[in-house]
Amino acid sequence: MTARLRESLHGAAGDVPAYPVYERALATARRSRRRTGFAIAAVLVLVALAGAVPPLVDTVAPAAAGADAALPDRVGVPPLGSLHATDRPRLGPASVIFTGQGHELEYGMGGSLITVVGARDDRYRIIRGGVEVRAGVDAVLSANGRQVAVSADISPHPAVRIVDLATGRSRDVGSGVAGTDLVEPVAWSPDGRALVVRDTVPVDPERTGHRHVLSIVWPDDDRRTRLAEADTDEGLGSAVAFAAHGERLAFQTGRTVTVADVEGRRLSSFTLAADAELAGKGAWSADGRTLTVTRRGIDSWSLGRVDAVTGRDLGLINTPAVSGVTAIRLLGWAADGSARVVAYQPGPHAPGAFNSPIDMDQRLAYINVGTVRVLALAPGAGAPTTLLVAPDDVVSIDVSDTVVHGGRTREAHPPGGVGPRFWFWTSFIPLLLAAIVAYRCRKGLALWLDDRRVRRSRG
Repeated sequence: MTARLRESLHGAAGDVPAYPVYERALATARRSRRRTGFAIAAVLVLVALAGAVPPLVDTVAPAAAGADAALPDRVGVPPLGSLHATDRPRLGPASVIFTGQGHELEYGMGGSLITVVGARDDRYRIIRGGVEVRAGVDAVLSANGRQVAVSADISPHPAVRIVDLATGRSRDVGSGVAGTDLVEPVAWSPDGRALVVRDTVPVDPERTGHRHVLSIVWPDDDRRTRLAEADTDEGLGSAVAFAAHGERLAFQTGRTVTVADVEGRRLSSFTLAADAELAGKGAWSADGRTLTVTRRGIDSWSLGRVDAVTGRDLGLINTPAVSGVTAIRLLGWAADGSARVVAYQPGPHAPGAFNSPIDMDQRLAYINVGTVRVLALAPGAGAPTTLLVAPDDVVSIDVSDTVVHGGRTREAHPPGGVGPRFWFWTSFIPLLLAAIVAYRCRKGLALWLDDRRVRRSRG
């Protein structure tokens, strides 16, 4: 190479801008470190979610659940962090629902947690309800155990919320009654297509008083039929029972029982004796000719029958009496002919004896009930048989007709510890905080990582 060519090349090289090799390499390294850090954080979050969140595949076959549905011999309070009834995996049909008081059975400022127990096993789910909701009274389980209806306080249009346990979907259904303050579900039809609801409607703009309206709604058909109206102190629909075919129903108002069809036509009406109450949702006989009533004794309750047309007393049924309770309610009749009843045991602060005339709503109030049991009253038996026990402060329960009629029971093992939602939040929140801190300190973190790399390379 000649001297002249060498000088020309040096001159040309001097005109070329210098490439910042070290700075560009450092920037590239920082970008790579950030991307790697973010990828690791994302993987950790996904791993945590995979471990804490249940699988997104439904594992219950609703059609098969009724075949081996059984009543658990005991229930327990739902664990902290229990799954909701709308969470996956879907629960499918339920055997029982129950409510009560205490921090395990309530949320927020006294809202009730409606606990749902699976038809075949001890999988628990929860539904959030209003204050002092009572399972079997104003939170009701459908006959096949698939749907739960509970009052939904949706201002300015109160409604009933229906949760499908098989699909996880919920919907709000209005009663069609104008100006209502509250809509409560009372009873399901046997096929689960119709629901009896009770509205509380103010009588004037100042709300100095209220009246009750009893109606039937068909959620799928958007059809509604009004059954009756009464003042609030008359106890409209304190007990409602559908006949087996679902075309007739009986409901009690004060001391009067009315039998009507689902179109709202009254078929008969009669007055009960002072010591009698319409027994509950299982009051109809299989042939539809008689209704079962509960009769209050000095310190016990027994089952009797009356004619469904005239109300004529047909005497007591040959089943054992239940003593030491505030009341009993009939769930229905099992395949072996025994009656299945809920027995409400008095709470420690219940005011006085319950052998005097007290309306059923007061007998079932939270303050008067300590716990509940489900009993079998077999014909000719000397004493009731306890089928299900509950912890103290579980004050109300409802059982699906499928479980009642099947008559099967199973040994239960209620879940303990904490539920999946607890693990989700305790895993996700620390990871989220760590990711936020790493992002805010990304520059210092990148420099620290680069310094470590440089020290390692020099070493």
